[in-house]
Amino acid sequence: MDTQVLTTFLFLSVVALTIGITFWASRQTKTAADFYSGGRSFSGFQNGLAIGGDYMSAASFLGISGAIAVYGYDGFLYSIGFLVAWLVALLLVAEMLRNAGRYTMADQLAFRMSQRPVRTAASVSTVVVSIFYLLAQMVGAGTLVALLLGVDSQAVQNITIIGVGALMIFYVVVGGMKGTTYVQIVKAVLLMLGSALIVVLVLVEFNFNLSSLLGAAAENSGKGEAFLQPGLQYGASLTSKIDFLSLGLALVLGTAGLPHILIRFYTVPTAKDARKSVLWAIGLIGAFYLMTLVLGFGAAALLDRDQVDPLEGGNQNLASPLLAEAVGGGDGSTGGAVLLALIAAVAFATILAVVAGLTLASSSSVAHDLYKGVIKKDQPITEKDEVRVARIAAFVIGAVAIALSIPAQRLNIAFLVALAFAVAASANLPAIIFNMFWRRFNTRGAVWSIYGGLISAVGLVLLSPVVSGLPTSLFPDSDWSIFPLNNPGIVSIPLGFLLGYIGTISKREPDAEERYTELEVRALTGAGAEQAVQH
Repeated sequence: MDTQVLTTFLFLSVVALTIGITFWASRQTKTAADFYSGGRSFSGFQNGLAIGGDYMSAASFLGISGAIAVYGYDGFLYSIGFLVAWLVALLLVAEMLRNAGRYTMADQLAFRMSQRPVRTAASVSTVVVSIFYLLAQMVGAGTLVALLLGVDSQAVQNITIIGVGALMIFYVVVGGMKGTTYVQIVKAVLLMLGSALIVVLVLVEFNFNLSSLLGAAAENSGKGEAFLQPGLQYGASLTSKIDFLSLGLALVLGTAGLPHILIRFYTVPTAKDARKSVLWAIGLIGAFYLMTLVLGFGAAALLDRDQVDPLEGGNQNLASPLLAEAVGGGDGSTGGAVLLALIAAVAFATILAVVAGLTLASSSSVAHDLYKGVIKKDQPITEKDEVRVARIAAFVIGAVAIALSIPAQRLNIAFLVALAFAVAASANLPAIIFNMFWRRFNTRGAVWSIYGGLISAVGLVLLSPVVSGLPTSLFPDSDWSIFPLNNPGIVSIPLGFLLGYIGTISKREPDAEERYTELEVRALTGAGAEQAVQH
């Protein structure tokens, strides 16, 4: 009972803190620029913390450590993929996209192309990617609260998912970008401190000897040296090796197409601040993914297999919280209870911050791209109307995410995020890259690449073992899986680029080519972004 009281207190403290921040931010949110981009008022350091808070999701904290605890070396490939992906986003996209756009990913496409088809496609893609990502966070929340309450009740997990959905809608509707950003900053600090504490305690158990830690993990896993070698998850057959390549492509290329990460670059006033925020974010993200190595192998070394291995009745998403309990003194100890409650509260803060960022990105796209840019294109609308539509969209997107999260609870959350990365890399990245680096790229190419990548990625997932045919599938009692891979990226990403190319060369669009030079100047200098602030 004492554990539950402590846990409840920490949970409520985190929620109360974030709600307080949101109410404070609501008083600062007066214009559309405030709602979408926080008035471009954040420093490079603040935005770097917020980017880290957005990027280090529940999939990273819960899912990756669980994957390492079960699959060893192959699980750590998620950490490597997410970290390398951030460098790709930095080098190819981040600053140029921020300079060329205003509020959403579609702004830089619509600058030199036909508004309606491009904004519609970008908005649809943004919402789909965000919902995939939301599923992972909300599944993690349900699993976490069920553990802390000590119940194995589906009803409790469902209620938790609904509660998280309600909170994320509240953050976006009331606080906008300012509220969401400060929630992400608080979460990033809590996550780094909480993770560092557990890492130090794990290393103390092994006298700060990484070799001893890895040896104990290999022995306790029951797999021996194979646990520390490639191939435990992705080496059994040619199909699994191709699946791994597909996963790697999605992880490395996906970040540069994630809408909730891309809109973070619109919140700083200058290109110099954008670069600073990227440097701070890289430092935070790099340090965190190194810590997942210790968290994952520490869980493998110190926890029983039946706690984390799904095949033995465990839940790999709980590896980090259970590890915190173990290094604090074990089940039933005061230290274990305190650390379990602390890490669970940090994980819950992580989930709240990321779902708010995702909901803001997708609702902003619906209001700014779909409503203002497509539905009301030829009619003047006020900023107040635009923000009101964004808030309504947040309610709808939140409801859809809740409805889809409840049946998705059997899936690993790191894997769910990998699917979101695959859709982002297939649908968004080709259009962004072509638009910034290819003069001839046009409206048809953009629409074909976005819809082609989106439909192929989602369609292949629906026809894969993720959805049907296996005990761990979404529908385990049915089987319509005709696509053998869990990760669609190896097919859908090249297809997105190919369709963008074919669409472009099949039709000339002189206006798009003429405006390319102006877009290039904006992307390289930030002139467009500065004008957006002034206007």
